[in-house]
Amino acid sequence: MLSFREFEAGPDPFGRKFQVMFKWLQTAISLRNADTVDVKFILTDDNGGRSEKTIALPHASLLDLSRETGRDMDDPWCARLAALHLLHAIETGEDMEKDLVTVMPADLKRYAGELARAEESETHAG
Repeated sequence: MLSFREFEAGPDPFGRKFQVMFKWLQTAISLRNADTVDVKFILTDDNGGRSEKTIALPHASLLDLSRETGRDMDDPWCARLAALHLLHAIETGEDMEKDLVTVMPADLKRYAGELARAEESETHAG
């Protein structure tokens, strides 16, 4: 299972790898009047350069996914969904120029499927 608290990501399109550290998860209504769950990560590249990325997960999409999958919408699930999007962004270079990235509902659904499959395989492996 993906550890969202600290993990390695990359390489990006330029060959860089990153150490990623989870910083916080907050409901963005209080931060910036948005109906999202925001997950902030600190990235440190191979050369020691630091950047921050906030992954915004639309609340309505999370609720829909939670109902569809029967999965509780809890902090670890949201953080793992955000970490999967960050991994995708790093590997493809998409949106890496942005500090705040909003995940599209179709992408959230794909990540939720990936997590469900990972949880299923861990259950059967153990």
